[in-house]
Amino acid sequence: MELKRVVVTGLGALTPIGNTKDEYWEALISGKSGAAPITYYDTEKFKTKFACELKNFNVTDFLDRKEARKMDKFAQYAMVAADEAIEDAKLNLDQVDKLRVGVIWGAGIGGLETFQQEVLNFAAGDGTPRFNPFFIPKMIADIAPGNISIKHGFMGPNYTTVSACASSANAMFDALNSIRLGHTDVVVTGGSEAAVTIAGMGGFNAMHALSTRNESPETASRPFDATRDGFVLGEGAGALVLEEYEHAKARGAKIYAECIGGGLSSDAHHMTAPHPEGIGVIAVMKNCLDNAGLKPEDVDHINTHGTSTPLGDVAELKAISEVFGSHAKNININSTKSMTGHLLGAAGAIEAISVILAMEHGIVPPTINHTTVDENIDPELNLTLNKAQKRDVKVAMSNTFGFGGHNACVVFKKID
Repeated sequence: MELKRVVVTGLGALTPIGNTKDEYWEALISGKSGAAPITYYDTEKFKTKFACELKNFNVTDFLDRKEARKMDKFAQYAMVAADEAIEDAKLNLDQVDKLRVGVIWGAGIGGLETFQQEVLNFAAGDGTPRFNPFFIPKMIADIAPGNISIKHGFMGPNYTTVSACASSANAMFDALNSIRLGHTDVVVTGGSEAAVTIAGMGGFNAMHALSTRNESPETASRPFDATRDGFVLGEGAGALVLEEYEHAKARGAKIYAECIGGGLSSDAHHMTAPHPEGIGVIAVMKNCLDNAGLKPEDVDHINTHGTSTPLGDVAELKAISEVFGSHAKNININSTKSMTGHLLGAAGAIEAISVILAMEHGIVPPTINHTTVDENIDPELNLTLNKAQKRDVKVAMSNTFGFGGHNACVVFKKID
């Protein structure tokens, strides 16, 4: 069976450094940090008092107030990003076959704030279970693609992938395969997360996963730097419209890039720590290259998982050196989490958007906040430190890994 070609025709981004794809891109190439003191709750007793929250975002600018109240923030974010991507793709919803349009979404946690608030309300009461009737449909991780499909009438495959921080990369790979195999013509894919809550921050603090650089939040996310001390939690959403090539061409759609492959693997090592030699990461990148029919030397740019954790950054770069050999030093490697923080289940989507726009504009966003060389990292690797670099990017890869050892990778190329 001949696989169909799959292209990207729409993008939408709602991030801590920009509330549209264009704002997001401009902030990326200028090296803007989205980290700042938390405004959502009193952080006095928390170890970490900062995060990458959305800025100047009011959901009622996008959604009806009554409808928005029926959604957790993670679902609201999904709706906003998906709407931007659908509009960007210029899909004529009266002409597409909605039975062949799907929504495949990623969320690692889902409605955490809703769950937290309902339990707190119950605990503060007299023991009578007075729960909001929207509690369950607001909380469940699959509700985001459900709401997107309901709004637009998309009747193709509709579900959420949950693989912690690899969730939206998993969703994109599923979307790619759905179109490749002829099951759908169009899939709205991506991911969203809204975990900057007392439960989210408290839980990650208990794991010693977060940076505690409270005196300088904007410099706290520092992937590959010797002084990194943990990741910075972020929130938001990213959305992509993937479309069968001939379908897109027939309607005269703008094509950003071709999605040519993906890969999945498992570390099978530890609940939260990566394998120190990056064995699972080596496997996922090799799987991705094989799936796309690429040789290592074809790759120009890799947006790493690069969370700014002591173990993870080193393991991933070791894996890149192993997979790409001497070509590794010719690749523009970066971590945009240095600017956006870690959006958990939405990370893969916003980072895929970054590599696609890097191809379109011929410039690779920087890894900011690097001041101190880590002697455990190969000095010949080009980590795109502190300043964006011009580069003709023909093939770009995005790595995303999650607790539980989940690894996912997607790769894009300039359209011929």
